[in-house]
Amino acid sequence: MRVLVVGTGAAGAMAAKKLSAAGHEVHVLEAGDPFKALTRKVMHAGALRRTGLLGSERTISRLFPHMRTARSGDLVMVRGAGGCTTISCGNILPADKGLKEIGLDLSTEFAEIIESLHLCIVPRERWRPTTSQMFDVAQEMGLNPALTPKALSQDRCICCGMCELGCAMGARWDSRAWVEEAMASGAQVHYGHEVRDVMIEDGHAVGVHAVTSSGVTTIKADRVVLAAGGIGTAQILRRTGTSISDTLWIDPVFTFGGMKKESEQLDEMPMVWYAKKDDYIISPYLDLLSHFFQPAWRKVGIDDRVGVMVKLADEANGHVDADGNVEKALSGKDEASIKEAGELVEDIMSGAGVKGPITLGMINGGHLGGTVPLHREEVVTMHPAVLPENLWVADLSLVPRSQGMPTMVLAAAIASRVCSAVEKSDQSD
Repeated sequence: MRVLVVGTGAAGAMAAKKLSAAGHEVHVLEAGDPFKALTRKVMHAGALRRTGLLGSERTISRLFPHMRTARSGDLVMVRGAGGCTTISCGNILPADKGLKEIGLDLSTEFAEIIESLHLCIVPRERWRPTTSQMFDVAQEMGLNPALTPKALSQDRCICCGMCELGCAMGARWDSRAWVEEAMASGAQVHYGHEVRDVMIEDGHAVGVHAVTSSGVTTIKADRVVLAAGGIGTAQILRRTGTSISDTLWIDPVFTFGGMKKESEQLDEMPMVWYAKKDDYIISPYLDLLSHFFQPAWRKVGIDDRVGVMVKLADEANGHVDADGNVEKALSGKDEASIKEAGELVEDIMSGAGVKGPITLGMINGGHLGGTVPLHREEVVTMHPAVLPENLWVADLSLVPRSQGMPTMVLAAAIASRVCSAVEKSDQSD
């Protein structure tokens, strides 16, 4: 069976790995180029940052070539070529909000993936003092903070705090490892292939049209597996003429910034601990994007800047059009959660000696999904009724609710379950 897998993030890489290991002819189509991590040389832009000459988030991709941004109201959507795993903090936490309600149990997939990644935690002796003090304050407040499991080789990690630029030391796991496993099983990876739409004949997917440096090319296949992310997958389906839902969620990520001399959060691994509430998590994190591009953050040097991140489970009310444009607003409930989280963060910071004003950084759509939500009656087949035969979605687009948690393991688990369904469909043909 010839299978096209679209995307190389956690979901696409898992799909390629699993389907190639099963003996199928797998071709992976990736819109971007091979990812390259950046280094501390990016900090040379500090003088420009203070003057404001770097401009707004629209210029992010000039300083960070691996990031593409789009704005919707107060939200900034940031996408990394090759998936979010290359620019993540390596946090590995199973998230399943909204799945039990539809009868989808991914505990087996979660366990298999987590076991394969050999997780660790960052010991407190590698934390900066301010981060350690904020952990103690969170404990005193009854927030029950926990150490964050990470897919990380600690002997290679130099605690540079630059995870969102890619790990130049190769210390942190990302989905390229699974892509390499897929290639070892015979999969072929085609970079610079941006899939525009899926070819449908007699109600069946038979291939894709992809844009390359040479123009538009046609690639035939027996199965097409879309794992292009919350925007990419929705965009491809719109262009294909497939009905999708205006139920995009984005897991908004935003950081509150304060000031404390010589906190030096860039000299530690980000997000070494987290505190979980119903609709969000709180974790120490210095937001480089806000540091460079948010006007209110420009006056404080990076060694004196203290950041605490909130990752929010937002309401699923967004729209993606055929051009990839996003319409997404924060609801009243979302705004109330942001206010509540901000008050907690301010208490944590002030308790650790961090000075104000506490300012909000960019609200960034970090993990996106929900536009092809699974329903209870579709869980057995993992094939939403709106999709043509032989066309599968294998990413967070299937997940009906925002998580407010790291989602790499969830994306991979969804892809693994979908691939099992693809295998069954092949056997029934």
